[in-house]
Amino acid sequence: MRVRGILRRALAVGALALSLAGAASARGVVEFPSPYAAGTIVISQSGRKLFLIVDSQRAIEYPVAVAKRGMEWSGYARVEGKFVEPAWAPPAMVRRDHPELPDVIPGGSPHNPMGARAITLDRDEVAIHGTTRTMRASIGTAASYGCVRMFNEDVIDLFDRVSVGAPVVMIH
Repeated sequence: MRVRGILRRALAVGALALSLAGAASARGVVEFPSPYAAGTIVISQSGRKLFLIVDSQRAIEYPVAVAKRGMEWSGYARVEGKFVEPAWAPPAMVRRDHPELPDVIPGGSPHNPMGARAITLDRDEVAIHGTTRTMRASIGTAASYGCVRMFNEDVIDLFDRVSVGAPVVMIH
């Protein structure tokens, strides 16, 4: 009898954890009439969303954090590289605001803001990347220095779907 109660509680906690994890990401296929080719990444600065075009009518939608005021960019880029748990060297702009940061944060470190994956773009020091546990709350806000920040589970999904050379469009 006691074992059954413990098991029931454990299953309830597990179900709650799964539902919270699913709710955090909210990734899904949405209607998205678009002139862009399949495989194109479209980022909405104002909507705080990234869309991976599936076809002329649909896209996979991911919540993201975008650049804070004064750091925004718009226009076209291309995926330049794909990296698993990359090391991170703070750019000069970040170092100016956070001089306490080390020169390099190793890949896989829980303090590395690149998170699980980085998809680099052919723009100076701009990437689509994961996040740390403490920075997850920034998703859905304007918080970065120009990069597009995603939940780690979402950037892993995008990483597996996108190719080097894929077009990226940043719109406001």
